[in-house]
Amino acid sequence: MRVVVAAVGRLKSGPEHDLVARYAKRIQKSGKPIGITSLDHIEIPESRAETADQRKEEEAEILLSKLNPKTYIFAFDERGKNGSSPDFASQIQTVLDSGVGDIAFIIGGPDGLAQSMRNNANQIVSFGKLTMPHQLVRVLVLEQIYRTTTILTNHPYHRE
Repeated sequence: MRVVVAAVGRLKSGPEHDLVARYAKRIQKSGKPIGITSLDHIEIPESRAETADQRKEEEAEILLSKLNPKTYIFAFDERGKNGSSPDFASQIQTVLDSGVGDIAFIIGGPDGLAQSMRNNANQIVSFGKLTMPHQLVRVLVLEQIYRTTTILTNHPYHRE
């Protein structure tokens, strides 16, 4: 199964980039036993449309066009469900067991996600009500994917 992390905005070199690279390397190793065959990153530039709604819609359209139509989508939005890491791992295990070809984790830009993206998402996940920069959310998403692989393989990284 291919895992895709798709985000609005470019991740420049710096500490966030280094953390994303570190977790990506870990995921590629720890994900193999649970069927993760690759980890791909998609970055699109922020829209330059006039209004926030137009920008979000344009970004959603571009992100969705880059995914396989049968991709299972986890969208990150502050209005989503806030659960535990074991809950998240269980949800991903269910998707892995379903035989879906790809899983995508979508991170919006400064304006957030369009309603059309939320409508296309299979699950909407939240790290809480706080607004966070997309660079940090990307690190958190990669860390949670890595944590999921360790939970599902009974590695001692995650502790209760």
